[in-house]
Amino acid sequence: MSYSVLDLVRDYAAGRRDFQEIELPQADLRGIHLAGADLRSADFRGANLAGANLRGCDLSFADFTGANLSGADLRGCLLFGSDFRGALLEGALLDHADYDAYTHFPAGFDPKAHRLHNISAGVSQ
Repeated sequence: MSYSVLDLVRDYAAGRRDFQEIELPQADLRGIHLAGADLRSADFRGANLAGANLRGCDLSFADFTGANLSGADLRGCLLFGSDFRGALLEGALLDHADYDAYTHFPAGFDPKAHRLHNISAGVSQ
């Protein structure tokens, strides 16, 4: 679903929370507030989400390849099957976010050190 940043901000402010399959590659979303939104299968490849509030969002199957999530709040998010390869996560808050075996993180990123929960079958927390 092609969408502009302005449309996203306006619709979120109006109470909409369902933004599944939204496409905002390379978008400047610094500091955006989307807490609690459904962003499943969203395309944020190369987007700047530095300082964004995504707390409690469903980000399952979202593509954050090469995105800047520095200082973003992703606490309590669902990250099942999401792709963060090449993304910047420095200073991002990820406590209590859930991920699975299909979630891809940047090279060298340790989910356990950031207090994420692996819900994959047979994995101890």
